[in-house]
Amino acid sequence: MTREPGRPTRGQIVLLAALSAFGPLSLDMYLPGLPAMTRDLHTTASAAQLTITACMVGLGVGQVIAGPLSDARGRRRPLLAGIFGYTVSSVACAVSPTIGVLVVMRLIQGMAGSVGIVIARAIVRDLSGGTVAARLFGVLMGITGVVPVAAPLIGGQVLLVTSWRGVFVVLGAIGVPLVLATAIMLPETLPAHQRHQGGLRTILDRFGALLRDRRYLPYALAFSLSFAAMFGYIAGSSYVLENVFGISPQLFSVVFAINSGGLIALSLAGSRAVGRRGSAWLLRRGLVGTAAASIGALVVTVIGGGLWPLLVCFFVLLCANGLVLPNGTALAMASQTGSLGAASALLGLGQFGIGALVAPLVGVAGSHDALPMAVVIAVAGTAALLVDLAFAPRAAVLSAA
Repeated sequence: MTREPGRPTRGQIVLLAALSAFGPLSLDMYLPGLPAMTRDLHTTASAAQLTITACMVGLGVGQVIAGPLSDARGRRRPLLAGIFGYTVSSVACAVSPTIGVLVVMRLIQGMAGSVGIVIARAIVRDLSGGTVAARLFGVLMGITGVVPVAAPLIGGQVLLVTSWRGVFVVLGAIGVPLVLATAIMLPETLPAHQRHQGGLRTILDRFGALLRDRRYLPYALAFSLSFAAMFGYIAGSSYVLENVFGISPQLFSVVFAINSGGLIALSLAGSRAVGRRGSAWLLRRGLVGTAAASIGALVVTVIGGGLWPLLVCFFVLLCANGLVLPNGTALAMASQTGSLGAASALLGLGQFGIGALVAPLVGVAGSHDALPMAVVIAVAGTAALLVDLAFAPRAAVLSAA
């Protein structure tokens, strides 16, 4: 049941986007209920945000395991196992009695969800390359961007009829049709003769080669730092907008959806423009936008500029990442034809590993102070642009793509 290399079908693209959405789905859907969860479990804002950190760590570490495993065993079987594990662990999150148990369950949920993310990226590169792959990553990001729009809206509505625990029940239910669709629609895309055998030493050697690869590392790091700036907003915005500015969970969901709509629009626009401008050109413009929005958010917070200027900065930050994330992915993986699973895994580890560090930092001053979030966003967003300016080997990647 192995598919010859070629462009994925439309149905497969939608399914790959859904599998790529495990990250935002797991992180965004319960954000409107995060303050209520904090009160219900009698914990602090910083401790509650550890549930985000744990999921992020799981999403990163799980990719390190699943990516090389898919290089050795094929894509299909690990993918099915990961989706099933996500369903079970989501239900376990719903019945967690304490914040400690929930943190552990979120770690497991993230590890299971990471399988879909890392293998979906590898499948895209199994079936395409160059500009076609960059365009497909943009389309995937555009479709995946619907999840940050829909997830908080759904989460906010779920909270009208149940508690934050019900949100995790819904997450578990989503995994069921994804298992069935994957079993029916996705054949094996990595033939047996292209698989890499070897133990832990082989895997570590492969990761070491990637960390020394100037065609890979700068793009992966810029991608991860820009994501960290965006995730600072994701992790802290519910506290800032609800507790500092007094908006309701439902209105927060609408604001979150509008900002995510900007990410969708720029992702799709970038996928159409990549053939004319190239991924490196689009990445640089996205990183400039990320840095500008990040610094703007810090300035607005320090001077007390109010809600609307801060919302504008958030919107620009999400729009800019609509260019950064797909083109950073395409550039990082452009030259990695031999170990796509490992390259995808390391990209995910950087993305979610840095994001995991961000989550508790945005709440270190409590749930009524916006300054830590603004500082984290500014530092990460500015660093992303500086890495690209200093280290990205633009000409080499352009010729490879």
